[in-house]
Amino acid sequence: MSHSGSCLCGGVRYALHGDLGPVTLCHCRQCRKAQGGAAVAAAPVKAAEFEIVSGAELLRAFESSPGKERVFCSRCGSPLYSRRAAEPDFLRLRLGTQRLGLAHVRGGAAAVEHRTGQRGTQAR
Repeated sequence: MSHSGSCLCGGVRYALHGDLGPVTLCHCRQCRKAQGGAAVAAAPVKAAEFEIVSGAELLRAFESSPGKERVFCSRCGSPLYSRRAAEPDFLRLRLGTQRLGLAHVRGGAAAVEHRTGQRGTQAR
């Protein structure tokens, strides 16, 4: 499966040449603040299958906790993905940046796992 997306201003465009991992909806304090909303919808993707098609020069990273960076567009501020030093083979793609949106993710919105708390512990 192939996915594509961009930031809000369109300056950064990406392509994913592979599948999304399990979709999570995290509403921990850190994710709420980073997204400016009630939660973040994200999915792990293989870093080797993720390609910045244009706008790499606009990307900036913020280390929000030791070993974790949140990557965003420096022009419009759109969060695009996060990465952990301890997991260099994976990125956590922000699904709001996808061209087709969450409804077109395998399993749709019903497949979303809700998370809360520190480090994305699963909500009960």
